[in-house]
Amino acid sequence: MTSDRHPRRRVLGGLLAAGTGALGLGGALPSASAADARPSAGGAKPTVVLVHGVFADASGWYKTMAGLQDAGFPVIAVANPLRTLAGDSAYVSSIVDTIPGPVILVGHSYGGEVVTNAGRGHTNVKALVYVAAFAPDEGESALQLAEQFPGSELPGALVTRPFPLPTDAPPGDPGLDGYIDPAKFREVFAGDLPRSETRLMAAAQRPGSVGGLAGPSGVPAWKSLPSWYVIPTADKVIPPAVQRFMAQRAGSRVVEVKGASHVVMMSRPAVVVRQILAAHHATR
Repeated sequence: MTSDRHPRRRVLGGLLAAGTGALGLGGALPSASAADARPSAGGAKPTVVLVHGVFADASGWYKTMAGLQDAGFPVIAVANPLRTLAGDSAYVSSIVDTIPGPVILVGHSYGGEVVTNAGRGHTNVKALVYVAAFAPDEGESALQLAEQFPGSELPGALVTRPFPLPTDAPPGDPGLDGYIDPAKFREVFAGDLPRSETRLMAAAQRPGSVGGLAGPSGVPAWKSLPSWYVIPTADKVIPPAVQRFMAQRAGSRVVEVKGASHVVMMSRPAVVVRQILAAHHATR
């Protein structure tokens, strides 16, 4: 089943991406200063909730988590279900419900679409951080956004597999999961990581439901919350032009990372940690 024969799958590249000055920053983790490790004058440090996208899992946040934990931040890396936007957002929202203090929501790829919805209605969510991510407006899907700008190399690398639909599947759901062809995984998804690492990532990738992830987004949390954005300039999943459009619309504070791939949080974790710290310092 090729992307040419199936238009919904052809544009899945934008949908399943699971998401300013150019900086050529390295991937070394920032060291935590004594000031970073202390609670702020306003109270306890926020819990940073990290939400992964499609083709990935929470392990992609390990280096980011290490930098944040060294700086004294509590961290939760959510296991995103990757079934439906409404269901995934409700799941992350339920986790936020259990956190008594302030929260910073961070989304990578499709995870950005999830935090855009999960952050709504929570008075303790202080900021959103988008990492190579989707930040849709109300009624939009990643599918629509991906079609607005060229440049993704994902459509030609996709493999789909059928799965049994649950009873609550949205009408018209084709019951297909999308994966990246392992032979093309590194080039499309993680070109700045070692091949020894990307071989394992390709074998362990988590797919996303084609029909489920095409659901329209709700009222975006970025309309009421400040946001920060990390844009990798060599992203071949979500083109940088798409990310710039969404970041400008949301009024995000942007850092562009020259030469970084879609998994910038793995290859340049220091940049991602700094943006999260910037969000904390601006909202505490």
